[in-house]
Amino acid sequence: MLVELSIENLGIIENVRVSFDKGFTAFTGETGAGKTMLVEAINLVVGRRADVSVIRDGAEEARVEARFITNSDAGEVETILCRVLHREGRSRAYINDRMATVASLAEIGDELVDIHGQHAHQRLLSLTTQRNSLDQFGKVDTSELQSAREAVTHIDANLAALGGDEKSRVREIDLLQFQCDEIESSRISNPDEDMQLSQEEDLLTDVVRHQESLQKIVSLLSDDGAVVDLLGEAVSAIAPVTSLPALSERLRSLAAEAKDVSDTVRDAAEGSEHDPARLEEIRLRRQSLRDLMRKYGDSLSDVMAFGAQARERLDELTGYAERVNELEKAKTGALRHLVSCQKEVGNARRAVAPKLASAVQKRLRQLALPNATVQVAVGDIESDPAGESVVFMLAANPGSAPQPIAKVASGGELARVMLALRLVLTGDPATMVFDEVDAGIGGEAAVAVATALRELGNDHQVIAVTHLAQVAASAHGQVAVSKSVKGGKTFGAATRVAENERATEIARMLSGGVADDSANAHARDLLEKLGGQKKRSQRSS
Repeated sequence: MLVELSIENLGIIENVRVSFDKGFTAFTGETGAGKTMLVEAINLVVGRRADVSVIRDGAEEARVEARFITNSDAGEVETILCRVLHREGRSRAYINDRMATVASLAEIGDELVDIHGQHAHQRLLSLTTQRNSLDQFGKVDTSELQSAREAVTHIDANLAALGGDEKSRVREIDLLQFQCDEIESSRISNPDEDMQLSQEEDLLTDVVRHQESLQKIVSLLSDDGAVVDLLGEAVSAIAPVTSLPALSERLRSLAAEAKDVSDTVRDAAEGSEHDPARLEEIRLRRQSLRDLMRKYGDSLSDVMAFGAQARERLDELTGYAERVNELEKAKTGALRHLVSCQKEVGNARRAVAPKLASAVQKRLRQLALPNATVQVAVGDIESDPAGESVVFMLAANPGSAPQPIAKVASGGELARVMLALRLVLTGDPATMVFDEVDAGIGGEAAVAVATALRELGNDHQVIAVTHLAQVAASAHGQVAVSKSVKGGKTFGAATRVAENERATEIARMLSGGVADDSANAHARDLLEKLGGQKKRSQRSS
């Protein structure tokens, strides 16, 4: 049950808080006062589609919060839903003060509230709505039928994926065979092979470059007339100079060191393994791997994965006949199961259709259509075994043959058919919201609709926007919506009407403005006749 609704900056509403009771509550007020905006607020807070145009002029965001109380085995449970709509188009949702998605809000909202907008009765023109209503009334389980259809669709998709066209299949096999041969002939087993080959290539390239440097050093040190020879001549030249023994010793040390360095560098140059054949082999292999990565992926891992997938697909296509046979057998079984499910669902729909028609017809006769005849036509068992075609038929006047409601029902009749259906399909959710369900009716029909809404309110919480005094008088409670202008701005307000003031509000509705004695008397008569005040006073005693 909706307990409280808080609205900020929505339409002409700046700040409104409305509390609700059990039973039937009517929203009343002059045209343009904001009654429908209250319904829009409920739409928003239960996750329905949002439009930034509803944000109040001058405000950056609109905010709606609703508090619900539901009963469970553990007792009463409070649920607070909140929706914030920003002018830039962003939307935030909260469930019990925790951030949530709008989808989550809608999922919970669908369990709490059933909203019938101004044109909700137009949905009855949809054959899908009519079929769903029949299924709901008869508790027709279509889940197995849906699963059977999905199974057939899945098998058909697998058959199509195999390549039903012979030429297309041959072309694909040729391409896959080429790709598999190219990848598999490369014998890639290590996804890091290219990186390892790169390191080895760098090392071998460095060997060539290093050998050239070492050989140059040996040449500079040991060639004829080079450093070693020159130092030897220097040692010989200083030998007779006995007065400089220290200098002579230093020259001998330099000559010996130069000879040792020359020998060491020569050994290093001769010990380096220069393998030009291996270097060329690496370069060719890396080029081959790069060609594969250019075609089949950014890395060798991608190439290996592509090859595995191509091989799997190739095996499928080359085993086409065997696979087709398997799938065709599976399809035969799936179709047999589908036919069985269609028959079961179709029989259930055909069995319950006259019961739904009778129940709706009974309700319509209570809604000021005393001569209404209702039929629910279900598709022919041969051409439509599951009974997917469900059409509501109506004859509003005696002597007329029932016709599809899309062809014969007026706006007022559609609204009453929708209300009758709602009365027949009672059940969760506990709160129902109607926006102008009484559109296009008056007089006796208005009284009948008012009585039906009150009856619905005995088992559900019902909230209805209405312009009709009869509907307002039948409500258990009433919220008056008004507007005022202050400082050049329009402000909407919503006030729960006290029991002793309801006659005044209903008299205003009857007179279209300031009520006279006649309107006041008529209002009091409506309240008593339709059960509003009288029932209230009895309950409070």
